[in-house]
Parts: sequence; C-alpha cells; structure tokens
Amino acid sequence: MLTVDSHPALDLRALTVELPGSLGEIASSPTLLAGLAANAEVPMASSDTVRLEVRNLLRHGGFKPTGRNKPASEYLIKAEANGYLGPINLVVDLCNVVSLHSGLPISVVDLDRVEGPLRVGLAEPGSSYVFNASDQTIDIAGLLCLHDAQGPCANAVKDSQRTKTHEGTTRCLYLIWGTTALEGRADKAAQWAEALLGGERDDIAVSDARFPGD
Repeated sequence: MLTVDSHPALDLRALTVELPGSLGEIASSPTLLAGLAANAEVPMASSDTVRLEVRNLLRHGGFKPTGRNKPASEYLIKAEANGYLGPINLVVDLCNVVSLHSGLPISVVDLDRVEGPLRVGLAEPGSSYVFNASDQTIDIAGLLCLHDAQGPCANAVKDSQRTKTHEGTTRCLYLIWGTTALEGRADKAAQWAEALLGGERDDIAVSDARFPGD
C-alpha cells in the first residue's frame, strides 16, 4: 500500500483506520476533546528538543520549516495558546491531540480521495499544492511528502485540500512524521493514537506499520 524512499532520519509510522460509518455521523467524545488543552493529563509532552529535531528532519531535503512553513505540530501549540484550537471531526481531533502533546507532525488523508500507489519521499523542485478551501498554495520543494498518482498530497507542514477528510469519510490514513533523533517517540505516539481510537469506539478498525530510517 505504501512505499518509503530511503531517508537518513525519517522514522515514519502509518495507521490505517476504517470507521463503522460516515465520519460526519461519529462525534468526538468529551474525553478526547479535553486533550486539545495544553494542560490535559496525557502520556506525552512536547519540548524544545522535540521541536528542534522535527525541524532538522524537514530540513534534510533543503526545505526551510520556519515562519508560515513551520511544522504543523508547532502551529497547534500556537493555536492552543491563542484559544482557537477547537473540534473539527473525530479523526482530525485525534490527530491534533496526539500531535499537540507528542510534538510530532501528523498527516491524515481520506483513503478514498487518493489514487495509488502511495509513496513517501522528497517533493521535486517546483512542487506545490492547494492546502485549504481558499485555494492558498504551499511551495513544498524538498519537503518529505506523501505522494499518490496525482502527486504530493500530505506532509508534516500542511496537507493538501484534495485529500482531506470530510463528513463522508469512512477510511483514512495517518502518517506520524517521526525522526530517528527521537528514538521511540513515533512508536509511542502511534500506540497512544490507537488507544484513543479504541476508547472512542470499539468498532473502529486500525492497522499500523512502521518505516524506520535507513
């Protein structure tokens, strides 16, 4: 289903999720939503070291993860501090909770909106895509990305608009963008995400895979 190009620092975890119905019919629990607060009692906590090593991971191909192009996990920290990190849908809420506290960027895509085969690797020079409903674009040259048959569609900064989840989503893929410099952290984040999904609904099916760096 997914191949990963050789990379000296990437420690990628992938979770495939099948919902028992449409995403729009499944609400996030109050327990999950409580995790959107920085002071929530959770098993992981971000740090300056985590933020530094994530940025180092994204710099490998020449991408500059600063300013508007900072890792999504850093955006979540700022959004929470400013009071505008709120619920979206179950799979995105879970993504945001785990990313906020683990400090690792996490992508989530609708598997019925991608066209195989899927590959993770550096985006080619000149690559870009639309990342929101306002048709804003991001230059992703040199950035680690998920690619499908149409091109790059997700990364640790901003996922593409064309593959985002929606009310009709029934299958999705999480990518946890870990780094070998933070040994075991991606595994711990993946295990926590699986536990949270199990706590939300016992009829949510989850499968996982690990892609360690070379």
